Amino acid sequence: MIRLCNIYKSLGDFKLKNINLTIEDNEYFVILGPTGTGKTVILEVIAGMYKPDHGEVWLNERNVTEEYPESRHIGFVYQDYMLFPHLNVEENILFALKLKKTPAKIMKEKLERMATLLNINHLLQRYPATLSGGEQQRTAIARALVAEPDVLLLDEPLSALDPRSKEVFQQELKQIHRQIKTTTIHITHDFNEALVLADRMGIMCNGEIVQVGSPEDVFHKPCSQFVATFVGMENIFNGIISDESDARQVRIGPVQLRVASNLLGKVRVAIRSEDIIIAEDKLSSSAQNILPASITEIVPRGPFFKLFLDAGIPLVALVTRQAIDEMRLEPGKNVWAVFKTAAVHVF
Repeated sequence: MIRLCNIYKSLGDFKLKNINLTIEDNEYFVILGPTGTGKTVILEVIAGMYKPDHGEVWLNERNVTEEYPESRHIGFVYQDYMLFPHLNVEENILFALKLKKTPAKIMKEKLERMATLLNINHLLQRYPATLSGGEQQRTAIARALVAEPDVLLLDEPLSALDPRSKEVFQQELKQIHRQIKTTTIHITHDFNEALVLADRMGIMCNGEIVQVGSPEDVFHKPCSQFVATFVGMENIFNGIISDESDARQVRIGPVQLRVASNLLGKVRVAIRSEDIIIAEDKLSSSAQNILPASITEIVPRGPFFKLFLDAGIPLVALVTRQAIDEMRLEPGKNVWAVFKTAAVHVF
């Protein structure tokens, strides 16, 4: 278990502020946030490379705030991997074990296990300069794991990979974690990456952790405009819930929406584009929000299409190519925008 208690750290103009975080044993925890928000600094505080100005770092019920990095039993993989260029893959992996004078038989067993786990048996005699980004990454992770650390810290480990390689290695990281069960903290600015890998995640903004939860909770129930925008919500509005008897309805301009909320007064309303169903005819549906809308624009988005709608309020919906073809959707066409009460998040 990792506990960060009231951590503050100043580095020039940047400040890490009031970080309180608990990461459970064997958990895969992702810290997500834009560049420059302090994600790497948190890892470096945990690893002991920076001592906090205030607060405590606990590892497995031990206060390690004053301990040196080498006594914390942590594996750290930086974004640029930091492989030794003059050592081959095998020598890179075994470097720390050799420093500890680990017996040759044990080193061989650990090397074989890591090389098999990371699928790099065929690379052991190669040098870093001859490796692809993905191969360097696997080598760096093997080097970090061979010492069997209590905690593995991964600093943007997928950022240098092309989209296809990233997708493949995300699944490999999940498999590796299932096998070794090392408590892992992974930082990234890519929400899709976090969605695939995280048991839980924390969102960072300006040196603070502003929300912690499961990917599902953060994805569908952001606590602020920043989080909603960062996790890809495009339908975000100002609204008013006027009184307690009307607490399940929110007014956004000329439109009223049914919501599952007891908040009152001025609120922010967020709806995920993929939660909006497009229909040609008004549906008999359990969904309580059914709005007449006109398509104003259609924009490709990978395998999907964004529909920009005028429904009394501007909405963005996400549909498939099949939906475009079957309903003959085009700018100017009138449709119905349908979404459930649970899809309308209020904060």
